[in-house]
Amino acid sequence: MKKIICGTEYDTATSTVVKKVTNGYYGDPAGYEETLFVTADGKYFLYTNGGAESKYPTEKIVRMSKKNAEIFILG
Repeated sequence: MKKIICGTEYDTATSTVVKKVTNGYYGDPAGYEETLFVTADGKYFLYTNGGAESKYPTEKIVRMSKKNAEIFILG
C-alpha cells in the first residue's frame, strides 16, 4: 500500500518492517494487524488492516513520530 501524507510518500513495498503485531487468526472478523515501518530516510508509519468487525476494518497508513514508534516497539 502506498499513501502520500503532507508531501511524503509512505510505501509498504519499499520500506522496512520494524515490528508487526497480530491479534486474532486468519479469517477472524475481529482480528487485525498493526505493522510499524520505517522509510529509507528514517520516517516511521503504521500500516493497519483487519476484519470487518475489528478496529481496523479498512487498510490505513498513518505517520508516526520517532517517539511514538519507540513506544510501539516496546509494546
